[in-house]
Amino acid sequence: MSIGTTPEPRAPDIAGLRREAAATLLRNWRGSATVPTTALYPHQWSWDSAFIAVGQAHLSPRRAFAELTALHGAQWGDGRVPQIVFNPAVPADAYFPGPAFWRPLPRHGPPAGVSTTGLVQPPVHAAALLAVVERHPGAAADAAVRRLYPRLARSHDYLFDRRRVASGLVGIVHPWESGLDNSPSWDEPLGAVDPGLADDIAVLRRDLRHADAGHRPTDDDYARYMGIVAAYRDRGYADDDLLSLPFCTVDPLFCAVLAWSEHALAALARRIGVDPGRHVERARELTHQIHTRLFDPVLGCYVALDARTGRPLAKRTVSGLVPLLLPGGHRSALLATLTGPAFAAPGVRGVPSYDLTAADADPRRYWRGPTWLNTTWLLWRALLAHGETGHAARLAADMVGLVAGAGFREYFHPVTGEGLGSDHFSWTAALLLDVLAREPEGQGWQR
Repeated sequence: MSIGTTPEPRAPDIAGLRREAAATLLRNWRGSATVPTTALYPHQWSWDSAFIAVGQAHLSPRRAFAELTALHGAQWGDGRVPQIVFNPAVPADAYFPGPAFWRPLPRHGPPAGVSTTGLVQPPVHAAALLAVVERHPGAAADAAVRRLYPRLARSHDYLFDRRRVASGLVGIVHPWESGLDNSPSWDEPLGAVDPGLADDIAVLRRDLRHADAGHRPTDDDYARYMGIVAAYRDRGYADDDLLSLPFCTVDPLFCAVLAWSEHALAALARRIGVDPGRHVERARELTHQIHTRLFDPVLGCYVALDARTGRPLAKRTVSGLVPLLLPGGHRSALLATLTGPAFAAPGVRGVPSYDLTAADADPRRYWRGPTWLNTTWLLWRALLAHGETGHAARLAADMVGLVAGAGFREYFHPVTGEGLGSDHFSWTAALLLDVLAREPEGQGWQR
């Protein structure tokens, strides 16, 4: 299929999709963990592994538990779970920025001999573990919870204790920590960062060997990313004065996922006889702050906040819909936005990463318009939890249809269904398996 063409619609072969999804996860399995895809992302990524574990639960609970165990084996002494765990068997120049860029790692860093980044990613892991355990209860599940619960609790303690900013909200110190790297939400704070390294960055980037430059963040974006990393690295990845860093924001997706996973931690604690009270209370308080501080009634969604300036970052992105995972809040307004022209105009598939009616929307460039399965899956789960089965079924059909038409791609054009980014992408395969397992068959997967 040539770039820019629309995949031919066809009735999806559900059994074939399951086989191909399983083959994709097997292709990317590395013995103890799964890479997102072989060429572009040859290491272990944090929130990728959480989504992958959800899908592995439908194939091999042993691998699902191993995925989360391997990731938390690289947990830092201060409790943070790193964004990337580098595989020492992969050539140092296979990915930029590689292990050398992140060094020196501090004493409170990862275990000896383990190389990681110094950032975190959205903490989906407790919710992922709970999904695996609920699907496969028994002695192996109980053992996995006893092994992983203390590490998950420490990772949440790190975020609540070290990353608190305004009114109890939890901040991120790099766009990569949001998982939505070049989201329009970050344009304003990134604009204040000097992109002085842009000329050097152009020759260092490895991603453009494997993906179209028009689908990826720009060289200026990368130059600013590197500057933010360098500032954090050069202070030993210390969180003592977050507002002095060149980038510090509150992201509604990150905070909502943390509150959601606190509820999951409470459920996991109960399974092993641990008092869930602190998790319940932290989830309640964080949820209250999200609903109180981040909702924009004009946009009909939640928005990010620049913690350094106090300014709301008024962009309508998929991140601002993810608090639908939580109880209470502005559910009717979110549903109206989710099903309205910004994200669900006629012909739109899944949930685009950015308001498609915005003048700067780009439906082919990374998080500036394309549909991703992981954020669409989060919203599908939220709709199911709220009993919105009709809307959920629509998203399920879209996810199945996108993969059936274009394969297990990293992301998709939200209107044409064109596959974008890398191929054989693990979380696309994993989350499709979860959709196929949870949604009743025979309802018509094609819209």
